[in-house]
Amino acid sequence: MSADAVRLSQIPALSRGSYDRAVAHRNDPEWLAAAWNSARVLVVGADGTAPVRDTVDGPRLDLLPASAVPESFTRIFLGEDADGPYFGALDLSDSVGAREPDEWHGESRAGLRTVGAMLDDVGSGLFTEAVALRNWHVRHPRCPRCGAQTQVTQAGWVRHCPVDGSDHFPRTDPAVIMLVHDGDGRCVLGRQAVWPQGRYSILAGFVDPGESAEAAVAREVGEEAGIAVTDIRYVASQPWPFPASIMLGFTARVDGDPTLHIDNDEIQDAQWFTRDEIRRRDGVALLPSPVSIAYRIITDWLDA
Repeated sequence: MSADAVRLSQIPALSRGSYDRAVAHRNDPEWLAAAWNSARVLVVGADGTAPVRDTVDGPRLDLLPASAVPESFTRIFLGEDADGPYFGALDLSDSVGAREPDEWHGESRAGLRTVGAMLDDVGSGLFTEAVALRNWHVRHPRCPRCGAQTQVTQAGWVRHCPVDGSDHFPRTDPAVIMLVHDGDGRCVLGRQAVWPQGRYSILAGFVDPGESAEAAVAREVGEEAGIAVTDIRYVASQPWPFPASIMLGFTARVDGDPTLHIDNDEIQDAQWFTRDEIRRRDGVALLPSPVSIAYRIITDWLDA
C-alpha cells in the first residue's frame, strides 16, 4: 500500500448499526402492535436531541418504555436484536431554526453530531436511523404529485397519499467527500466560512443527477480548488442525516499543476498541508469532528 493510500482502521462513527432492521415487520400491523408493548423506545425531540445518560463506558442512549412516550409523537420501527424490538418516537412539530447543542457536558439530552461518535454501535445506529427518518417526515409532509397531506404508514417508512393513492419513501441524497493528495505526503484541506475558526476538512459536494460518484469527485475538486485529479479510489461511506445525505468517501491524486485556485463562492479557503503540519495543528480546531467520515479519512491518511 502506498504512503498516501487510505484504508480505514475503523468503521465510520455513524455506520455502526449492529442490529437487524427486520424490514419484513414494517408491513405487519399485528406484530408491530404487540412489539410496541415491550419495545425500547428512542424519543427524538423537535431539536433532534434524544435522552442520553452518563455511564462508566461513556454516554449511552436512554431508551424509554412505550408507556412513557407522548401520544402525539410519531412511532417508527427501527429494528430488533436478541433483546427485543427497538422503536423511535419522533416529535414532528415545526423545527425551523432549531439547533442541537454544540457540546455535551452530561446533560439529559444531546444531539447526534455531539455524541454519535461516543455511543456504542447499537446506539449510534439507532440514533442515526431515527434522526434520518425524522428529518424526512418533517420535510415531506405532502404528496409531491397533488399536494395533499400524506399519512404515515408501514411503521414510519412510507407516507401514503389518500387522494391519488401514491406511496412515498425516505430519500437519501448522495454526496462525495474526498481527500486529495499529491502522492508525496501532502493533502488538500479546505474550510467554509460558517465553520469554527481554524477548522479545515477535506473537500465535498453533492452528486449531480445522471452523474457517477467518481465524476462528481473530479468535478467538485475542479470547482472548489481549481485542480485536476486522477487515481480516484473509493474508501468507505457513512450516513449523514443533516438532513438526508449519504457521504461516499474517496481519495484522489492531483494530476498536473498542484496550484490551488479557490472558488470563494464554494469555500472560503483551501491549502496544501503536510502530515506534520496537520499533526501540529490538531487539537486547535483544525480537524472536523470525530463523528464525521472526514475525520476518519484524514486521521487514517496521517497513519498511512
